[in-house]
Amino acid sequence: MNTKKLEQNIMDTITEQQLKLGYRFEHVRIYYPLQTLNRLLGVEKNASQMEDMLSCFCDAIKDKYGPIRISVKEDRFCFLIPPEGNEYIHSHGTDNGFLEELIHTVSHHGCQFDEVLALFHKYSGHVHIEQTKHGEFDYLVYFEDGVPDSFRYCLSVEEAHIIYHRFTPEDYQDFGL
Repeated sequence: MNTKKLEQNIMDTITEQQLKLGYRFEHVRIYYPLQTLNRLLGVEKNASQMEDMLSCFCDAIKDKYGPIRISVKEDRFCFLIPPEGNEYIHSHGTDNGFLEELIHTVSHHGCQFDEVLALFHKYSGHVHIEQTKHGEFDYLVYFEDGVPDSFRYCLSVEEAHIIYHRFTPEDYQDFGL
Protein backbone atom coordinates (compact mmCIF):
# COMPACT_ATOMS: atom_id res chain seq x y z
CA MET A 1 0.00 0.00 0.00
CA ASN A 2 1.41 3.36 -1.08
CA THR A 3 -0.08 6.08 1.14
CA LYS A 4 1.73 9.07 -0.40
CA LYS A 5 -1.00 9.77 -3.00
CA LEU A 6 -3.77 9.66 -0.42
CA GLU A 7 -1.91 11.92 1.98
CA GLN A 8 -1.14 14.35 -0.86
CA ASN A 9 -4.79 14.32 -1.95
CA ILE A 10 -5.90 15.15 1.60
CA MET A 11 -3.41 18.03 1.68
CA ASP A 12 -4.50 19.27 -1.77
CA THR A 13 -8.18 19.14 -0.86
CA ILE A 14 -7.77 20.98 2.44
CA THR A 15 -5.40 23.52 0.88
CA GLU A 16 -8.04 24.28 -1.76
CA GLN A 17 -10.68 24.70 0.94
CA GLN A 18 -8.43 27.02 2.93
CA LEU A 19 -7.70 29.11 -0.17
CA LYS A 20 -11.41 29.46 -0.91
CA LEU A 21 -12.78 29.94 2.58
CA GLY A 22 -9.80 30.97 4.67
CA TYR A 23 -8.14 29.05 7.46
CA ARG A 24 -9.83 28.33 10.78
CA PHE A 25 -8.76 26.00 13.56
CA GLU A 26 -11.61 23.53 13.08
CA HIS A 27 -12.51 20.02 11.98
CA VAL A 28 -12.63 19.29 8.24
CA ARG A 29 -14.54 16.49 6.53
CA ILE A 30 -13.44 14.94 3.26
CA TYR A 31 -15.49 12.30 1.48
CA TYR A 32 -14.05 9.61 -0.76
CA PRO A 33 -15.74 6.84 -2.73
CA LEU A 34 -14.17 3.40 -2.27
CA GLN A 35 -13.01 3.34 -5.89
CA THR A 36 -11.01 6.55 -5.44
CA LEU A 37 -9.35 5.25 -2.27
CA ASN A 38 -8.40 2.01 -4.04
CA ARG A 39 -6.74 4.01 -6.82
CA LEU A 40 -4.95 6.42 -4.50
CA LEU A 41 -3.58 3.56 -2.40
CA GLY A 42 -2.85 1.24 -5.33
CA VAL A 43 -5.00 -1.60 -3.98
CA GLU A 44 -8.27 -3.36 -4.73
CA LYS A 45 -10.17 -3.76 -1.44
CA ASN A 46 -13.80 -3.97 -0.41
CA ALA A 47 -15.23 -1.48 2.10
CA SER A 48 -14.45 -3.60 5.15
CA GLN A 49 -10.87 -4.28 4.05
CA MET A 50 -10.40 -0.61 3.21
CA GLU A 51 -11.61 0.41 6.64
CA ASP A 52 -8.88 -1.78 8.18
CA MET A 53 -6.21 -0.31 5.86
CA LEU A 54 -7.29 3.23 6.65
CA SER A 55 -7.00 2.54 10.36
CA CYS A 56 -3.31 1.72 9.81
CA PHE A 57 -2.93 4.81 7.58
CA CYS A 58 -4.41 7.07 10.26
CA ASP A 59 -2.14 5.59 12.92
CA ALA A 60 0.90 6.20 10.69
CA ILE A 61 0.14 9.90 10.15
CA LYS A 62 -1.40 10.85 13.52
CA ASP A 63 1.79 12.58 14.68
CA LYS A 64 1.33 15.17 11.92
CA TYR A 65 -2.46 15.37 11.60
CA GLY A 66 -3.77 14.27 14.96
CA PRO A 67 -6.35 11.51 15.40
CA ILE A 68 -8.27 11.25 12.11
CA ARG A 69 -11.64 9.53 12.44
CA ILE A 70 -13.13 7.60 9.56
CA SER A 71 -16.74 6.59 9.11
CA VAL A 72 -18.23 4.53 6.30
CA LYS A 73 -21.67 4.48 4.74
CA GLU A 74 -21.88 1.86 2.02
CA ASP A 75 -18.89 2.58 -0.25
CA ARG A 76 -18.43 6.20 0.86
CA PHE A 77 -15.77 7.10 3.42
CA CYS A 78 -15.76 10.25 5.54
CA PHE A 79 -12.41 11.43 6.91
CA LEU A 80 -12.83 13.74 9.89
CA ILE A 81 -9.58 15.68 10.11
CA PRO A 82 -9.12 17.26 13.55
CA PRO A 83 -8.25 20.94 13.97
CA GLU A 84 -4.58 20.01 14.55
CA GLY A 85 -4.47 18.37 11.12
CA ASN A 86 -6.09 21.36 9.50
CA GLU A 87 -3.52 23.59 11.20
CA TYR A 88 -0.64 21.31 10.12
CA ILE A 89 -1.74 21.60 6.49
CA HIS A 90 -2.10 25.37 6.85
CA SER A 91 1.45 25.59 8.18
CA HIS A 92 3.16 22.89 6.08
CA GLY A 93 0.95 22.51 3.01
CA THR A 94 2.23 22.76 -0.49
CA ASP A 95 2.50 26.17 -2.08
CA ASN A 96 0.13 26.12 -5.00
CA GLY A 97 0.43 29.48 -6.66
CA PHE A 98 -1.60 28.33 -9.65
CA LEU A 99 -4.59 27.22 -7.58
CA GLU A 100 -4.47 30.38 -5.50
CA GLU A 101 -4.48 32.52 -8.65
CA LEU A 102 -7.25 30.41 -10.21
CA ILE A 103 -9.49 30.85 -7.18
CA HIS A 104 -8.77 34.59 -7.14
CA THR A 105 -9.45 34.89 -10.88
CA VAL A 106 -12.77 33.03 -10.94
CA SER A 107 -14.00 34.71 -7.75
CA HIS A 108 -14.29 38.17 -9.26
CA HIS A 109 -17.55 39.15 -10.93
CA GLY A 110 -17.20 39.41 -14.68
CA CYS A 111 -14.43 36.83 -15.01
CA GLN A 112 -14.04 35.77 -18.63
CA PHE A 113 -12.97 32.39 -19.99
CA ASP A 114 -9.98 34.01 -21.73
CA GLU A 115 -8.67 35.20 -18.33
CA VAL A 116 -8.77 31.65 -17.00
CA LEU A 117 -7.01 30.28 -20.09
CA ALA A 118 -4.34 32.96 -19.84
CA LEU A 119 -3.70 31.84 -16.27
CA PHE A 120 -3.25 28.21 -17.36
CA HIS A 121 -0.84 29.34 -20.08
CA LYS A 122 1.07 31.47 -17.57
CA TYR A 123 1.97 28.26 -15.72
CA SER A 124 2.60 25.97 -18.69
CA GLY A 125 3.07 25.87 -22.44
CA HIS A 126 1.36 22.47 -22.51
CA VAL A 127 -2.31 23.15 -21.77
CA HIS A 128 -5.06 20.86 -23.05
CA ILE A 129 -8.31 22.73 -23.81
CA GLU A 130 -11.36 20.80 -24.93
CA GLN A 131 -14.83 22.20 -25.48
CA THR A 132 -17.40 19.63 -24.38
CA LYS A 133 -20.80 18.77 -25.80
CA HIS A 134 -22.33 16.60 -23.05
CA GLY A 135 -23.87 19.47 -21.04
CA GLU A 136 -22.22 18.71 -17.69
CA PHE A 137 -19.71 21.56 -18.09
CA ASP A 138 -18.38 23.63 -21.00
CA TYR A 139 -14.63 22.97 -21.07
CA LEU A 140 -12.10 20.44 -19.89
CA VAL A 141 -8.70 22.05 -19.22
CA TYR A 142 -5.56 20.50 -17.81
CA PHE A 143 -1.77 20.59 -17.91
CA GLU A 144 -0.68 17.90 -20.37
CA ASP A 145 2.65 17.32 -18.63
CA GLY A 146 1.18 17.35 -15.11
CA VAL A 147 2.99 20.55 -14.14
CA PRO A 148 2.03 22.39 -11.96
CA ASP A 149 -0.60 19.70 -11.24
CA SER A 150 -2.34 16.76 -12.88
CA PHE A 151 -5.94 17.64 -12.01
CA ARG A 152 -8.67 17.83 -14.65
CA TYR A 153 -10.43 21.20 -14.44
CA CYS A 154 -14.05 21.18 -15.56
CA LEU A 155 -15.09 24.75 -16.34
CA SER A 156 -18.59 26.11 -16.78
CA VAL A 157 -19.12 29.57 -18.24
CA GLU A 158 -22.13 31.21 -16.64
CA GLU A 159 -23.08 34.76 -17.61
CA ALA A 160 -20.73 36.88 -15.48
CA HIS A 161 -18.48 34.22 -13.95
CA ILE A 162 -16.67 30.91 -14.35
CA ILE A 163 -17.25 27.88 -12.13
CA TYR A 164 -14.64 25.14 -11.85
CA HIS A 165 -14.46 21.66 -10.38
CA ARG A 166 -11.27 19.67 -10.34
CA PHE A 167 -10.77 15.93 -10.32
CA THR A 168 -7.91 13.46 -10.42
CA PRO A 169 -7.44 12.10 -13.96
CA GLU A 170 -8.75 8.71 -12.86
CA ASP A 171 -11.87 10.12 -11.18
CA TYR A 172 -12.54 12.22 -14.26
CA GLN A 173 -12.18 9.13 -16.46
CA ASP A 174 -14.77 7.34 -14.30
CA PHE A 175 -17.37 9.91 -15.34
CA GLY A 176 -17.27 8.40 -18.82
CA LEU A 177 -17.63 11.74 -20.52
